[in-house]
Amino acid sequence: MTISNRRDGSGQEMPEITLRDMLSPIFRHRRVVLISFCSVFILATLVAWLWAARYYVSTMQVVVEQDRSDPAITTAQVANVNNNRAVTTDQVASEVALLQGDDMMRSIVSTCKLADDKWSPFDMFTDPQRRLAMRQEGVARGLAKKIKVEAASTSDVIDVKYGRTGEPEVPACVLQTLGTLYLQKHLQLQRPVGTADFFAQQTDKYRAALDDAEARLADFSRTSGVAAPDILRTDMAGQVAATQAALYTARQAIAADAQRIGNLNEQMAATPARSATVESSEAANLLLENLNATLLAAQNKRSQLTMKYDPSYPLVKEVDEEIAQTQAAISSAEKAKYINQATDRDPTYELLRADKAKTEADLATEKATAAALVTSLKGMNSDMVSFDGDAVKQGALIREAKADEANYLLYLTKREQERTSDALDKKRIANVAIAVPAVVSLLPAHSPWLIMFLGLIGATVVGLAGAFIAEYLDPSFRTPEEVMETLKMPVLASMPKRAA
Repeated sequence: MTISNRRDGSGQEMPEITLRDMLSPIFRHRRVVLISFCSVFILATLVAWLWAARYYVSTMQVVVEQDRSDPAITTAQVANVNNNRAVTTDQVASEVALLQGDDMMRSIVSTCKLADDKWSPFDMFTDPQRRLAMRQEGVARGLAKKIKVEAASTSDVIDVKYGRTGEPEVPACVLQTLGTLYLQKHLQLQRPVGTADFFAQQTDKYRAALDDAEARLADFSRTSGVAAPDILRTDMAGQVAATQAALYTARQAIAADAQRIGNLNEQMAATPARSATVESSEAANLLLENLNATLLAAQNKRSQLTMKYDPSYPLVKEVDEEIAQTQAAISSAEKAKYINQATDRDPTYELLRADKAKTEADLATEKATAAALVTSLKGMNSDMVSFDGDAVKQGALIREAKADEANYLLYLTKREQERTSDALDKKRIANVAIAVPAVVSLLPAHSPWLIMFLGLIGATVVGLAGAFIAEYLDPSFRTPEEVMETLKMPVLASMPKRAA
């Protein structure tokens, strides 16, 4: 099979390239291949097990947020805080700069003992403290460069990474200490110093003032003997109004009773004390009855006498005269009339007299009532004046006690807010949070097996490349075709190279 450099097949034919031709440089320079392969693979193995297997990386993520805002320090009872503001890039950049503070790096070096196994040219100084400080300073500068602090471009998350060869606890210790120091530093910068102590002192102060005001208020009630003068004054004012109205009513009743007594006196003067109660006009009935009885007896006697005697008989004449006299007396008695009249106390007069007596008694009662009401009014007015003074004094004490109580409750609330903030600070709760804390990595950052595998691939590539590079740099002829192509002369015979 031949290969032509023209499409129509004309021209000089090029020799056929076989797999043997492609692999022949590798076999010819197998020493270069073996040295290159072994060197790269051994180097990769050393890197894998001496560095990658002992290189541990710890990561930490910090979230910048506005979830917590401490109450504003004001005199108001409740401090309204607006925490709906968005996090700006300047805030994130400030947090990044805060994470790289030199003082925190020195503390990390001291806490995690990073400078204990380091040698420094400053060890020539004889002062141990100074040697340690200078060693820590050098390690801290290097640590600040090794800790990678990067802010995500599309979020409020800051990624912190630190890797180190050695024990896996050291990178975790570095980032954990950094997170602790960072939160402490952040809280110190964000919150005023000494607010909790200030509010505690003010709370104790106004608590003592409130106790004193309440004690003076209680002493006032005991010394004055009045528990609630303002309430008593209000009740007394109502009683004074009622008493004043009763006094006016009593005076009106006195005037009415006096006028009534005058009218009763006038009526009694015009009314007789006694009046006829029974008056009868009748004849002498009893006399007539007696005379008729006498007449009847005389007629009976005459009748008896006339039966024995002659009408001219003296006894009969005497009876006739008696009859005539009796008849004359009867006639006279029938003409005469007797009037019987009975008198008694006049009821109108007695009613007026009883009414006058009752009115006079009512008048005396009303006068006594009016005098008592006047005295009561004077006493109640005096008591009201006293209650006014007591109410003013008690009101001043109550206002002072209320003011002290309001201040005490205000600073008590503020103290509790500060205690809450301190408790949140102890829990590391702020407007930044460690979203992903650093932990001790159990696996190295790079797999040594992967490094060895990549080293194997790299060694193979380097070995092959070395073989072809050595083949390219070798000026000797390797095939008859190269001799003919280079010298432009035919090769009569060729013999393969064989080992002796």
